[in-house]
Amino acid sequence: MNNLNAVPGDIDQAASDLFFMRAALTQAQLAWADGEVPVGAVVVKNGVIIATGYNRPIIDHDPTAHAEIMALRRAADVLGNYRLPGCELYVTLEPCVMCAGAMMHARLARVVFGATDRKTGVAGSVLNIFDHAQLNHHTAVVGGVLADECAQLLKDFFANRRREVAEKKRLLNLDIPAT
Repeated sequence: MNNLNAVPGDIDQAASDLFFMRAALTQAQLAWADGEVPVGAVVVKNGVIIATGYNRPIIDHDPTAHAEIMALRRAADVLGNYRLPGCELYVTLEPCVMCAGAMMHARLARVVFGATDRKTGVAGSVLNIFDHAQLNHHTAVVGGVLADECAQLLKDFFANRRREVAEKKRLLNLDIPAT
């Protein structure tokens, strides 16, 4: 039986990273469809996607409902453990401090991200929380996988949002004669 969530066993790490980042991009597109900032994540164990997530803070009225957190919660449910040893998380945008902390507490083996986040990214952009020797768990980090595609999705989303706001303002300023 062919598992569409699993990467073929004879594929190298770089190709595997591309495969799973594309799955995270699919999750990001679901976020956009729901009106959320398009960030998506998948959790992988032994070459198989065990959990997915996308940004939901607006829908869920929850500031912690980032893509990574949603995927980590689902993975913990699947494995029946809040610790996720041997798991990898793929996310389309460099993690924020909240998500990075959750990733380290989950004991992820590896985090792979797409686009950098120069405002809130803590895997090397603003700081690198994963690189602090004082912390008791160290997660390997790889950045820049499908970075252009991940960044373009975000740019397109915000450009679209700016157009929508401008159109609403234009419509509000129309002279509509009183009847």
